[in-house]
Amino acid sequence: MYTPDVNVLICSYSYHSQRLKQEKEALKHYLFRLQTEGNAKALVDGVMTPVQAGDLLLYAPGMSYGLLIDEFENGRLGPAVASGDYYLYCNGPWVDEWWNRAPKPVKSRIDLDDKLLSLWRMILTEKLKFEESNEELVGYLFRSLCLTLDKAIVPAPAVKGKLFTAARMKSYIEEHAVTPLKIEDVARHVNLSVSRAVHLFKECYGKSMIQYTLEVRLSIAEERMAYSMMTLEQIAESCGFGSYSYFHRIFRERHGKTPTEYRISLRGS
Repeated sequence: MYTPDVNVLICSYSYHSQRLKQEKEALKHYLFRLQTEGNAKALVDGVMTPVQAGDLLLYAPGMSYGLLIDEFENGRLGPAVASGDYYLYCNGPWVDEWWNRAPKPVKSRIDLDDKLLSLWRMILTEKLKFEESNEELVGYLFRSLCLTLDKAIVPAPAVKGKLFTAARMKSYIEEHAVTPLKIEDVARHVNLSVSRAVHLFKECYGKSMIQYTLEVRLSIAEERMAYSMMTLEQIAESCGFGSYSYFHRIFRERHGKTPTEYRISLRGS
């Protein structure tokens, strides 16, 4: 039985010949948007930024998004400033894993080659079948699209520097997550102020350093629960949670069950 780890919720193409203003919102899912013709403005790092054909926008859940297509003549848009784009909303474990492999710039400049556009069209066509759509096929096509985008994205030098710095912070957190880690330590490691480090990490990964640290600690705890004979109290302390009660609360929020229940389920499987 096919168990999806990719959910493409919406995939479509839009063409606008009239003014459009989509207010700023915090996204609940990943959003991919590829401008294929004309012009628009989108919210990038908190600023409404011009977008033209060949601009790819990538947003993670929790990031802010807004869109503006300006008036031209008599409330309508002329051919030079009309706007066309492919877009899709998605979620799932595989998408999370792909997103976290490397920092993703919100806005990138890519070539609109036939292979990339064909993948987007095939996903769109399959999703339009509604109940008859083959979600397993959609999942494979979506993975191909993401891997193709990885090759297509060529960050500008300034963006490369930001991504490299964010990746260094991510690696530092992974290496020191089980210690009494402070945000100040991470910022000092990359020679940034705390406020700048916090903003940069959230910009690149769509989550805070604290959220990511908890994710790493929980992953390590889950591994030790499965493969070690340590007590739950020992695991909580060795994974950097400070106290078992805190570990218990965070773990239950993530899994919907207590550490004890989780460990029993592992042994029973």
